[in-house]
Parts: sequence; structure tokens; C-alpha cells
Amino acid sequence: MNSQQLSEPLIARHGVITLFGYGASISVDRGHLVLEDRIGPNHRSGRFAKIGHRIKRVVAIGAEGSVSLAALRWLADQDAAFVMLNRDGTVLTVTGPVGPSDARLRRSQSLAHQSGASVRISRELIFRKLDEQERLIRDTFCDPAIARTIACMRVALSTATTIQAIRQLESQAAQAYWSAWRTFPINFPTADVRRVPEHWQTFGTRKSPLTGSPRLAVNPANAMLNYMYALLESEARLAAVSLGLDPGIGFLHVDTDARDSLACDLMEPSRPCVDAFLLKWITSEPLRREWFFEQRDGNCRLMASFAERLSETLPSWRQNVGPMAEWVSHLLWSTIRNHGRLPATHLTQTHRRQAKGISKLRVIVPPRPAHLCRTCGAIATAGHRYCAICAVAVTSRELIKGAEIGRIISHSAEAESKRAETRRRHVAAQKAWLSSNQPAWLDEETYRRKIQPHLTEVTVPTIRTALGVSNGYATNIRSGKREPHPRHWQTLARLVGILRNS
Repeated sequence: MNSQQLSEPLIARHGVITLFGYGASISVDRGHLVLEDRIGPNHRSGRFAKIGHRIKRVVAIGAEGSVSLAALRWLADQDAAFVMLNRDGTVLTVTGPVGPSDARLRRSQSLAHQSGASVRISRELIFRKLDEQERLIRDTFCDPAIARTIACMRVALSTATTIQAIRQLESQAAQAYWSAWRTFPINFPTADVRRVPEHWQTFGTRKSPLTGSPRLAVNPANAMLNYMYALLESEARLAAVSLGLDPGIGFLHVDTDARDSLACDLMEPSRPCVDAFLLKWITSEPLRREWFFEQRDGNCRLMASFAERLSETLPSWRQNVGPMAEWVSHLLWSTIRNHGRLPATHLTQTHRRQAKGISKLRVIVPPRPAHLCRTCGAIATAGHRYCAICAVAVTSRELIKGAEIGRIISHSAEAESKRAETRRRHVAAQKAWLSSNQPAWLDEETYRRKIQPHLTEVTVPTIRTALGVSNGYATNIRSGKREPHPRHWQTLARLVGILRNS
């Protein structure tokens, strides 16, 4: 190996390993799965035994590299899947464990339009999608008008009796839904802003000017969304195949070449979950310019290292799409005469959990984005907006800015009027005070020796309230920097518990 070549191990984070580069390789050596990828001098490799590997998905980005048949068999035996994605986020290949295939179920799927099951399935899928979209718009965007529009489309689904009517309602709701996203700001660290095109700094429209569709996004937010939708689609296809369904025969999406229409149907209710994850990311953390690159035609693509981080969300999308896929399978199975008992719940293990008395499915939360400094984009400590270096400069600027604001406020006409009124009040009190009213024992020496040393036991607010002076003046009296007017000595003696000496 070249001395300048950098090597690092491949690790299954959240059960996912992502390969990229021109030297990606998946093979089997002596019963071990061997994974490798390479970009320039950077080389990564991993060797995994059949026990303890924790691999659920192997994701390959791009079409350069090799995968052996033995490796695909190794993954299938270990109940793991191989997903191949194009660099623009489209799904190229998905292979994984195949469930029992029953011809009766596939025949029922093919005849769903004649049996009416397709309308029931499509209505339920879009109903759940619009319900989640409405909640997201109402709770996160705080736009009740758009939320009501989506709610009206959702209510109208109950009377839709054709696939065309359901598509029309979903399209109208989508227009309202994405209109709320159009001007949503996308934040970048201050150091990156000057290198970021203007159209990258807002979400914009879902339609790319390059294609007139979501394909070939021209800004980071839509590129991220396209990639995570591709991850969701791959999980929907795996879910359909594992249940014995044909992923190409859909109900809502029309049949086209090179598209798994059923997978696109199954992912519809989970799309708002992906949207919510993206929204939480871009509102809580900035995006870095180095995570994206712009092609000559303006198409925005994800850098491989960033796509790898997004691939770690796969377990969450697998859990989201599983219950819906099983529901569709059960509904199709119920249309078969003498179908017997319903098929097993391979994806959610519902039957097994019910047998054990467990009602709820454990929720898998997508991994959180790294905390980045708002100024330079470096990794910051959780709960902090800036890294240790930038925090010093930012804090100094904020202190200077706060001091300037404080000076302006303190010299306003209202502040000057209040100070003048306070001075007049204290001058009048000094003139009205008579030294003859002061107890004979309470003189300057008594104050300095017996009263002032004990003022440290009294809080500044107590002194301020008792004397009717400012917080700063009370602080100076307590510390001994200022000696108060003799008219205050008796009040201070009472505060420290000094009684008259006989």
C-alpha cells in the first residue's frame, strides 16, 4: 500500500454500511463478507464474520465497482439487503430476503382494480399521508390556512370512488403543502455563505427547472429530500418482496418502465416522516457547503460522505413502511376465497408481540445531525451554537453590542428624566434631615466599626429596597466603596441587628 494512502475501517452504524467511489467491492473470502471502497488516497475496508456483524443494509452509491454472487447470497442468508443508488438519488437495484411467494396473493394484487381493493388501498394510503402533512403544516409551519386546505382534501377522500379522483385530491393537497415550504430558509455557517448560491439559501419549489419534476434538484434541501426518498423507496420495495407481493404492480401509481409502482404506493404515507426529519435538520443545524457539489448544468448532488450519513436513517424508514405494507398484504389476502388465516407479519412481528403480550412496536428514531458551529461549521459541543474558538469572538461581539445598547438606553430621554427625579428626591431628603434627630450613639465611627463590616451578611436587593437607592449604589455601600449619607445609618443598623448601646 502507498505510504500516502489513508486507510480506515468500515463500521456498521445503525446497521447500515455505505460504499462509494470507483473502487467499491463486495465479495466473500473464506466465509467472511469483505467490503471495500476507495476515493483517491482514501481507502476503507471491512471484514465481517457471520456472527456479530450487525449489518442490515449495504448501500452502494454509484455504478462503479463490483459485487459477487457469493456476497449477495451471504447477505440474503444473514437477512440483510443490498441497495444500489444512483448519484442523483434514484434506485438502481435492491436485493434482499425474499418471503414465501403465494400465487393467490399475486393474482389478487393483479385483480385489485376489478375487485375494488385498489381504491380502498389508495384511499387509505393517501388519507394517512395527508393527515401527517396537515399535522406538519399546522404544528411546524404554523399555517392554519394551508392546513385547512389539506384537511378539506383529506375529508373529500371518503367520497372518492375512483383512482383518478384520489390522484386529483392528492395533487391539490401537494400544491398547497409544498407552497408552505417555498420560502423556508436554509442556513449555512457564516464562513460558507459567500460561497453558496442564492437559490441554495431557501427551499424553493419541488419542481427542478432542469426537468420540470423533482428529479435533478438544484439546491441542497431538495437534493437531500430526493436521496432520502430513494432510501424510503428501497425499503418499500424490500417490504413488498418479503411479503410475497410484486413490487411492480401498483394501485395508485400507473405502470411505467423501470419503476416499482407498488413500492411508490407504499412509501406515500411515510413521505411526511422524511419531510419532518429534513425540516428538523435544517431548522436545528446549518448545512455545510462541502457536503454538496454543483454540476455544470446546475444540478446539486450530495457528496458521498454526506450521503453516507443520510443512509444511516434507513432503519427508521424500514420501520415506517413495514406496517403499511403488511396492511396492504392482509387486505389483498382477504379478497381471496377460502384464504384461510392471514399471512405472517414478517416486518413488524405483530403476531409474535401479541403472543408475548407486547402491544407497542419499539420506535426507531433517526440519528441526529451533528452539532455544527454557526460561524465556521466545525463540530460544536451538544447544546452549544458555536465551537470553542468562535464562541470567544461571538461572545465579545455580543458584549460590545450589549454595552452599546445599554449606553443608548441609559441616556434616553426617559432614563434622564427618571435620574433627575431620583436626584431631586434624594436632595429633598437630605435637606429635610436634621442631625439632631440622629441617636447620640450613632456616629461615623460606630458606622465604620460596627455596622459596615456586617453589611456583607445582607443581600444587595435588601439594602437597595430599604434605602431606596440604585442597585449599583447599594453594591458599593455593601462592599465599603461608598459611605452612605448619615440619614441611612439608622436603617442599616437595623438591617445588621445593631441596637442602641447604653
